[in-house]
Amino acid sequence: MKPTRPQLTRRAMLIRSAQAAAFAAAAGGLEPLLAAPQSRGFKIGACDWSLGKRGDTAAFDVAKALGLDGVQVEMGSVGNNMHLRRPDVQQSYREAAKRTGLQIASLAIGEMNSVPLKRDPRAARWLADSIDVCTALGLTVVMPACFYAGDLDLRRTAEIDHLVGVLKDVAPKAEKQGVRIGIEDYLSAEDNMRIIDRVGSPAVKVYYDVGNSTDKGRDILKEIRTLGPLICEFHAKDAGYLLGQGRIDFRQVRKALDDIHYSGWIQLEAAAPHGLMVDYVANRKYLKAIFPSRVE
Repeated sequence: MKPTRPQLTRRAMLIRSAQAAAFAAAAGGLEPLLAAPQSRGFKIGACDWSLGKRGDTAAFDVAKALGLDGVQVEMGSVGNNMHLRRPDVQQSYREAAKRTGLQIASLAIGEMNSVPLKRDPRAARWLADSIDVCTALGLTVVMPACFYAGDLDLRRTAEIDHLVGVLKDVAPKAEKQGVRIGIEDYLSAEDNMRIIDRVGSPAVKVYYDVGNSTDKGRDILKEIRTLGPLICEFHAKDAGYLLGQGRIDFRQVRKALDDIHYSGWIQLEAAAPHGLMVDYVANRKYLKAIFPSRVE
């Protein structure tokens, strides 16, 4: 017998909206929904692992050659002891961004795919430390990845209870420092909302990947509109296709983002069967035409 899942109530939705507004005010207006229409716009970056430079400042040189606006960077690995916690490594990333004229867009913790946040105490420590890394680098989003060994299933109640407990512990620190924790996973919009409601913090969000959700057969346009301000950032990919030549209509994605008043980063995590310099330049041009730097 499957455990009963709690239903979202109107009261819970109103409370969450109020919390989000309060968090945005405390964090200097981080929430996309509070951006004035004339100031909205998009930035196109890429994940350092997609650029073939995971955990390496050389990702900024590759991103510059591709014409991107910035890079989503890995916090580190077990092997280098999450090296972005070190001030000297942080400085090397600042210097790389300055040298190339690009931005450090957001932080990712991909190692949680093998050291799961849902059960491993090391992952809990990394998440807490990531808030300080974001503050040191001037970032507002950290993405704990929850795939492979870290994959989430609401039927595994002990794992979800552990995850919720970790998020509850870290959320006050994130709220205080103006950082959003964007969980990336294979869950539906509704299941992600159930976890977020249990945590009860406006600092906990969804990192939405249109390709992953399409792989799961979900209606991404409906999910984007359902999640609304709970989305803190996006990954853009479409299986092995060049963007615009596969399953996803990114012009319709733009309409959904306009409906939720999203502005900010969209990170390329797409396949590059013809090589980065061919495919990522094409993907960047395609996205820029739909998601311009400024929306009037």
